[in-house]
Amino acid sequence: MLRHPLLLCLALSLLGCADFKQPAATAPTPNALAPEPGEKQAAAPLKGGPLLAGVAKVEITNKKAIAVNDPLYAKALVLKNDVATAVIVTVDAVAIGEIGHIPNDYLGKVRAKIQKELKIAPESVMINASHCHGIVCTDVDEKTFEAVREATRNMVPVKVGVGVGHENRVSENRRLKLKNGKEADVRHAYSLPADEEVAEIGPIDPQIGILRLDKKDGQTLAVVYNFACHPIMGVPGGENTADIVGFASKVIENNLSDGTIALFIQGCGGDINPVLYKDVNQPRSAEPLGNMLGLSALQAARKIKCGDESLKVLNEKIKLPRADNTERIDSLLAEQSRLLKSLQGTSLNLKTFLELVNKYNLSKDFPSYYSHRYLSEKAQGRDDLAKLDEANRRNLKAYADNVLTMEKLTRLQTNLALLKKHQTTNLAAGRKPLEVEMMALQVGDFVLVTFPGELTVEIGLNVKKTSPNKTTFVAGYTNGYIYYTPTAKQLQNVGGAQEDSDCLVAPEWEKLFYEKVAEMLKKL
Repeated sequence: MLRHPLLLCLALSLLGCADFKQPAATAPTPNALAPEPGEKQAAAPLKGGPLLAGVAKVEITNKKAIAVNDPLYAKALVLKNDVATAVIVTVDAVAIGEIGHIPNDYLGKVRAKIQKELKIAPESVMINASHCHGIVCTDVDEKTFEAVREATRNMVPVKVGVGVGHENRVSENRRLKLKNGKEADVRHAYSLPADEEVAEIGPIDPQIGILRLDKKDGQTLAVVYNFACHPIMGVPGGENTADIVGFASKVIENNLSDGTIALFIQGCGGDINPVLYKDVNQPRSAEPLGNMLGLSALQAARKIKCGDESLKVLNEKIKLPRADNTERIDSLLAEQSRLLKSLQGTSLNLKTFLELVNKYNLSKDFPSYYSHRYLSEKAQGRDDLAKLDEANRRNLKAYADNVLTMEKLTRLQTNLALLKKHQTTNLAAGRKPLEVEMMALQVGDFVLVTFPGELTVEIGLNVKKTSPNKTTFVAGYTNGYIYYTPTAKQLQNVGGAQEDSDCLVAPEWEKLFYEKVAEMLKKL
């Protein structure tokens, strides 16, 4: 658990009211803001003079891949005072490298160019992927730098404020807790368990964390909003789209000051789906869900009073233990063999199964013909139709059992392939710890902790609950991508759901993560 000594609480209380100013003679020059390459940026003093901010967005849609429904963007917010600089970049893409259409060298290339041309240290640059599944252009690194450069050219004095919105209508936890103690998840890659097998579902995080930046004249420059949900609803025609968050950002931008830019930061959405994700009765559309999220964020943003101008940035590394899934892979292979052997022979095929299942569900007592024929046979001492029904019911059950077994095999095969893939990666690495980057950012009372994994929602809820700052938010999918990072308890379910199978780390990672978060929050 995170620990928060009394002195830390006192220090944070002073932070909200102290008017600390450095003597002008000791303030560093702008060229001194960027550490040398590889050097960690230390936490800034409590105040660093007036806060400047600039914002810009550049379209990154790949217009040649598929038809376009709505644009994808790289958006940049640059923050700077006398002692610290922070760059927040959001991209409408599935991940920062590893999967999707952004290559693995993207983060390094963007940071190197920012450092070379804008003199901003790599450790000050945070890039978050919305996790929408849109297709970005091939020169996305150049477009991202262009957004950051444009933001640095538009720097103006700002005041900042924090707010919290609420939206519980657009998301649902996709992990289903089964009556047998296992867990399954809601995906298009495989079938859902039978309704009677499901006991309960996990939580969601309805909180929208909001940072609002206003110019000195009261006009809103930018809104940063953090929310946890996979934006994978799509649009009815299947075109390229920024999905839920694209529509939400549009709502915010269209209803605040001219030129306001909304930057979405993906939270702990690893096991959070949009509602009605598997609906087969209506075309799936992200727009209604995005409109609801945007309106809820907008409502909260309008209530924020801007004032505090403090800025602090931390960037640190954490080493995480790699998983060894040898035993679990062997267990799943044995289960796969058992399921295959359980398949039964049946005279039915899909055509005859559908015909018979309708008949036998429509009329339980007289499925094969009208009732009078059954009564006539009974009166004559025969039971031909009854025996036919008995045989048909045996075949129906065998065929249905085969279908259910096939569904289990599909889930097992999909998750087994993920486990094998990551086992190969971890073995190739010699099971050396996986080193990843975390950031902690404080702008006024807005506190954000970042991580490159697909954090499940309970991780974020736990951080928020134990943080000394009541407006602390968590962002996954940031500064790299290391697949899913579920809780240690969820990893007891290895092979049952994507989150616990599409994973590189061992269960011990969770405790190390919480300890690092506590350490970084204390430094802020």
